[in-house]
Amino acid sequence: MEDPKRVEEGFGQTPLGHEDDSNDKELEGDNKCDNGECFDNIAKENGSVATGELTGKEEAPLEKTKSKRVATLDAFRGLTIVMMILVDHAGIAYPALDHAAWEGCMLADFVMPFFLFIVGVAIALALKKVPKIKDAIYKITLRTLKLLFWGIVLQGGYSHALADNIDLAYGVDMKLIRWCGILQRIALVYFVVALMETLTKRRPLVLSPGHLSIFTAYRWQWIGGFIAFSFYMITTYSLYVPDWSFINHKEGKAYTVKCGMRGHLGPACNAVGYVDREILGINHLYKSPAWQHLKACTLSSPRSGPFREDAPGWCHANFEPEGLLSSISAILSGTIGIHYGHVLMHFKGHSQRLKQWVSMAIGLLVLAFLLHFSHAIPINKQLYTISYVCLTAGAAGVVFSGFYILIDVWGLRTPFLFLEWIGMNSMLIFVLGAQGILAAFINGWYYNNPDKTLVSWIQTHVFIDAWHSRNLGTLLYVIFAEITFYGVLAGILHKLGMYWKL
Repeated sequence: MEDPKRVEEGFGQTPLGHEDDSNDKELEGDNKCDNGECFDNIAKENGSVATGELTGKEEAPLEKTKSKRVATLDAFRGLTIVMMILVDHAGIAYPALDHAAWEGCMLADFVMPFFLFIVGVAIALALKKVPKIKDAIYKITLRTLKLLFWGIVLQGGYSHALADNIDLAYGVDMKLIRWCGILQRIALVYFVVALMETLTKRRPLVLSPGHLSIFTAYRWQWIGGFIAFSFYMITTYSLYVPDWSFINHKEGKAYTVKCGMRGHLGPACNAVGYVDREILGINHLYKSPAWQHLKACTLSSPRSGPFREDAPGWCHANFEPEGLLSSISAILSGTIGIHYGHVLMHFKGHSQRLKQWVSMAIGLLVLAFLLHFSHAIPINKQLYTISYVCLTAGAAGVVFSGFYILIDVWGLRTPFLFLEWIGMNSMLIFVLGAQGILAAFINGWYYNNPDKTLVSWIQTHVFIDAWHSRNLGTLLYVIFAEITFYGVLAGILHKLGMYWKL
């Protein structure tokens, strides 16, 4: 366990009510004020921006005083973990909670960009001062490697905790290991975005007048995001995708997919899948892609089910939703999160912060709908299209602003405490709950046969049989036996001062 006073970028934060000790250790996790609580002391009480008025005059340093923690960050992070548990474990009962089969956006499709958004916010706050760039790069690299390691262990195939029927044997064939995943994408985006923030260490103390001054002050971060966007767009629409073949190891059958085109955004011949197949190898991609729920693949659509007899060959193929090219586009989600963190740093007044946040969120949502409904660029999580980036980042901005109003402006802290607790120990809850490690451990103790476990008994007899509905019973089990349980667990750990971070 780490010192609870240390701060985690992206996963976990310091305890509530933590105060600034006037310490100069502000590199990444060592910063005592990384959650935004110290920025209220940077501006004057009259709502000025940064360290002075918008006159361009730099004021004398203000004396440090005790400051209030911005609890919205923890609550937002906790909400994202709760959403992940809900969609992963109840999506099988209600397809609206699951991922969209291809185009469109369901609840599950908001989880990944919400993670990347809050990672960006936290990075902006954590790296506001960099005493030594070499030390910052070292810590950023080390944390990235830790995220990659745990991502491969949890989602590479070694852990079988998420299998439909819990397999008590662990291990993975290295010929079939999955190299990408949730933590791996977070690691990549974190590494790139944190490096951009670190290497552009000359930050403005005073913003020039104008609504766009926050953008020009951090233009290098936006330039980096634009480069990632340009690379993704050029590759997606100009890369030639040839015909490709593969062997489905479950069926032992070979398939060939006809392509020979550029700029295709369908499941079969898109550049995103082609890049992953060429670099990673098709056997190392996700084996149950959401496109298997399409009507072209199964009669059970929008749920999963047996393949149609006339299903096209690509329905049987692997596809990586957290792949390489789509992760380049995902850097934009982290870049937008950094912007929200910069606003929190430089604007003191609640109305000033909200004006910046909400206006950008609305602009992103409008752009997303224009791109999607004009059929220019459809919203697609699997491809991580620019319209998907705009939709999910705009939604994240709206939710973040709403939480900020309720929790930090109006002071309605109590109803969201369980989200804050989960957010402060999000890495632990992610591993135990979202990745099913705790359930797999409990299922390791069974009676007579592996199907008779405490988890299955509770789910069947306490929820499904009681409500005479498998779907409703599954949903209530996830809400009360999983999410509520992890909220209580996180609360207990918080009271004990125990936090796990990478």
